[in-house]
Order: sequence, then structure tokens, then C-alpha cells
Amino acid sequence: MILAGDVGGTKCSLGLFAKNGPYLRSVFQSRLATRDYSGFEDLIGDFLERAAGPNRSGRGQEIEAAGFGSAGVVVDGYLHARNLPWVLNGSALAQKLHLDKIVLLNDLTATALSLDRLGSSDFAILNQGTPEHNATKAVIAAGTGLGEAILFWDGEQYRVAASEGGQADFAPHNELEIQLLTHLNEQLAHVSCEEIISGRGFLRIHEFLDPSLRHPSFDSPEGDAAKEITERGLAQSCPVCVETMRVWIEAYGAEAGNMGLRTLALGGVYIAGGIAPKILSKLRDGVFLRAFCGKGKFASVLSRIPLSVVVNEDAPVWGAAYQALSEGDI
Repeated sequence: MILAGDVGGTKCSLGLFAKNGPYLRSVFQSRLATRDYSGFEDLIGDFLERAAGPNRSGRGQEIEAAGFGSAGVVVDGYLHARNLPWVLNGSALAQKLHLDKIVLLNDLTATALSLDRLGSSDFAILNQGTPEHNATKAVIAAGTGLGEAILFWDGEQYRVAASEGGQADFAPHNELEIQLLTHLNEQLAHVSCEEIISGRGFLRIHEFLDPSLRHPSFDSPEGDAAKEITERGLAQSCPVCVETMRVWIEAYGAEAGNMGLRTLALGGVYIAGGIAPKILSKLRDGVFLRAFCGKGKFASVLSRIPLSVVVNEDAPVWGAAYQALSEGDI
């Protein structure tokens, strides 16, 4: 049995997988609220108890390997994650699970590793493009933060290079975004792409567009401003929310296009993370693609790049599971 997970600042998606030759089959999966637990070991213990409950397929199964992805950097067996209330200690978790080794990955690395394991129904096409065989691919994912990763062909297989591109400076590409950057420079020491192209970016943009309009979630400790803004925007019940979504999506498309240029990702750019599937109808209305391709003389090059949304939110869990299977040599 393989234990794998996508460990996020808001929730942890965990799964148990059974081996079927070189492939894996999902046995039990669950999502748990990250901040309900004092440490990752406690969260894993709760998950395994749930999996072993009455009539559950995970009952009595021995775990042979484990892998986890999270937004952060792995150093000396520790995963230092930006949005977690605790540090993932690989050796402590391995001891708890009676394993020699735990595979710890950046979450975008895990997502990238899943792409060849997913089915066609796990993707929504934004631009068919003209993919080049064995060309570089890129993954960008907005959620609690903004993650980026690159896939290089080494002559035999794709290998993943992790990135912290989401922490790069936000580059405005029109007058409104220049004003937004000026506004945020008064509040933040560093305006990274992640400060805008992430869940918290929706509220930042809304407050910039109309600081006098406050929705209930904005001032509630339990409120989810991103959820309320996107729901109102999709329903077109609030003009400011509609405009907030347009600005956010345009910024996201422009940064995805930047990544396509930086990596020359002629094999495709994949839009992952928890937000994209929820606003898929807006991503398809043309704003995202126009911003993606809007790079002057390189617009024709970018228009050839296949652009897909990863609609399977458990993609990083599958990627971590297959990496655990591979490194565990089981």
C-alpha cells in the first residue's frame, strides 16, 4: 500500500493506493483541514484511523512507501513550507510509519509528475496549440500560493525542475495593473506574483477597485473572501466582483505566458491548483488566453503552445504516490 498526500496551507488531500503492476489504484482518499492539527504526524494518524474504520478498504493494510508534496523547499529531509503551521520532518514521519524513507516533494513537482498518469478527462483544453514532441513543458498553479515547475526531456523521460517563480516580482502589463502595483507597494515590502495571483489576491484586487464595498466574508475571521468574490463574480451579482475576477484572470494569464516564454514550453503549459477548476467557465471566455499570448512579436509563438487546465485536484497526490512507488523500489 502506498500513502501519499498534497499538504496545503488550507487543507491536506491524502490517499491510500494499492499496487497493480506498474500502476496504482485509489483505495481510500480524504481531505482534512490543515490547521485542525498540531503537527503533520497527528494529521496522518487521524487519516489512517479513518481509513481503517468499519467497511473501509484501508483497514489492516501495511504501508510500504509514502510520498508527500507541499508548497515549499525540501532541505536535509525537512520540508519547509511557506503556508503551513508546522514543518514536515521526513525522518520523524518515517519512524511513525515504520518506513526507511519518506519521499518529500515540492507540490508543483508532484503535480508535474502526475501529468503522464492522468487521463484525458482530467484536463480541460484552453488552447489546442501545436505541441512539439519531447519539448519542454511547464506547470503553474494558483491556490493558497502560486507555484511553478518545469519539465525537461532528458532523452529518455521527462524530469522535473522545481521553481519558486511565484515569488518573483509582479510585472504589470497595463495601466490598471500599474496602479494596482503602486497601491500594493504602499502595503507590502515586496509585491510578488503570488500576492496577486493566489487566493488572497482576490481580496487585494477587490479592495483596490472599490475600498468602500465590503462583503460579509471580508471582515469575518471565518470568512473566505476569495470564495465569496468568485461566487458573486460567476453569478454576476456584484460588478466589482466581476471586474476583480477579470483583473485576476488577466494577471494569471500574463504570468502563465511569461513562464511559457522563459521555458519555451512548446510541449504545453498546464494550469493547476485548486482555483482554476472552480472558475473554469471564466478561464474559457478568452481573457486568459489573450493575456497568455499578449507578448508582442512572440504572440504567434505562444499561440502554438497547448494550454490545459488540470481539473483533477488530486493530481499532486497521484504524482507523490507514483514517486513514492518509484523511489521505494517496491
